[in-house]
Amino acid sequence: MSPNPPPAGQPSDDVHLIVAQDEEVVVEKHVEDWMAIALFWVLAFIVFLQFFTRYVLNNSLSWTEEIARYLLMVLVFVGGAMVVRRNTNIAVELVQNVMRDGTLKRLLIGAVEVTKLVFIGLLAWFSVLITERMHNLYMTVFDWPMSLVYGGIAIGCFMMLFRQGQIVWRGARTGFSRPDPLSTDTKAGGTP
Repeated sequence: MSPNPPPAGQPSDDVHLIVAQDEEVVVEKHVEDWMAIALFWVLAFIVFLQFFTRYVLNNSLSWTEEIARYLLMVLVFVGGAMVVRRNTNIAVELVQNVMRDGTLKRLLIGAVEVTKLVFIGLLAWFSVLITERMHNLYMTVFDWPMSLVYGGIAIGCFMMLFRQGQIVWRGARTGFSRPDPLSTDTKAGGTP
């Protein structure tokens, strides 16, 4: 704020349409975080190796592209477990945000969380079926079964299922309450 307030009827220079506040950064150490970091760095090394051999040595390694593709597939699903744990899925929350806290809002949040649990459960189940079916197919470059890749995807799906189960369990214990974004009460999580 400036030391001298503007005269009456004049707008202040410190008025902003968007006010952003930095949240405290908390480093969490979970299994899916470490798996994602390891997969990411292995993927980065393989992509660098592919670039180096193709453009610097002018003799590319044949296996780097295929393995990078498979690692990226597994990384997406392991990263999905991180997203589910943080509950930062892409969602349309318009109806939930305009509703006042009450029984109807809590039922809506509970229904959404249970629906996500069922969907992720189906995803995990189908990942097991696909992994079983891919065991007799082999990678193009290596003589390894494709079930290794789809097994990694299945692990990511079951990690997502576990984390969503935790969210539903916690939500059921607390009555699926979330802070009202329209509230002016700072203790309830709203902004003044």
